[in-house]
Amino acid sequence: MLDPEIILNHEYVPKHEILSDKEAERVLKKYKLSSKMQLPKILSSDPVVKAIGAKKGDIIKITRKSITAGEAVYYRVVV
Repeated sequence: MLDPEIILNHEYVPKHEILSDKEAERVLKKYKLSSKMQLPKILSSDPVVKAIGAKKGDIIKITRKSITAGEAVYYRVVV
């Protein structure tokens, strides 16, 4: 098994964060979603998901660097 620090600090791995229940509610409301299962999925077997300790049903915020936007934020639900 790879060391989580190696995975999370790799230059090609964007920042991943687990959202709190309150933050998750705000995201669902902002995008007018009735269920978190309407978000794109990320597998619980994904190395980054394992490294940050996310569980099935958690919403992950992924922040990527973007040449045009500076930063781009994506949300995924762990399945």
